[in-house]
Amino acid sequence: MLECVVKNWQGEQVGEKTFDLRVAKEETAVHVVHRALVRQTTNARQGTASTKTRSEVRGGGRKPWRQKGTGRARAGSIRSPLWRGGGVIFGPKPRDFNLKMNRKERRLALRTVFASRIADLIVVEEFNEQLQRPKTKELVEAIARWGVDKTSTTLLIVPERQEMVYLSARNVENLKLIVADQLNVYDILHADKIVVTASALEKIQEVYNG
Repeated sequence: MLECVVKNWQGEQVGEKTFDLRVAKEETAVHVVHRALVRQTTNARQGTASTKTRSEVRGGGRKPWRQKGTGRARAGSIRSPLWRGGGVIFGPKPRDFNLKMNRKERRLALRTVFASRIADLIVVEEFNEQLQRPKTKELVEAIARWGVDKTSTTLLIVPERQEMVYLSARNVENLKLIVADQLNVYDILHADKIVVTASALEKIQEVYNG
């Protein structure tokens, strides 16, 4: 059972919030989280890099000069890998980098890494109603009141897409907005501070503990 202080829009402590996440055993936690992180970063690769072999490069069908008598080295094609403009030896070809991981393992890794960031977690009340119109300055000031330094990389977790919050947060440097049911290991580890609303915290327990 983990406990967090809940802050309001003004940055004042208004209560406490407890939540419980089933995490991996201490001896296997690092391995599970590492696998999930490698899977996410690897699956993000497009795998579209492609080079042409000597058989695919245009030209080179005719022998550039006769085999003997010129004093030069033997050459059968101007598209040899040894020549400028020739084919590429063992170059990259389109491939699929995707790694598989069971859903239970992925969620276990996500719960484990989220629980490990408890020291950097800031729980706040719902503030959607505080932003009647898109106002980046007001959101930045609120984040500062919650105790986040402006140079810190911050992950803001909300229960669902809220238009005014999205429009206010999209242009803030070092701030990433994410919905509670779309969490990923990389963003949680990459952030210096994690700001989550109380309802988003409940949704995280509902979605990932099930």
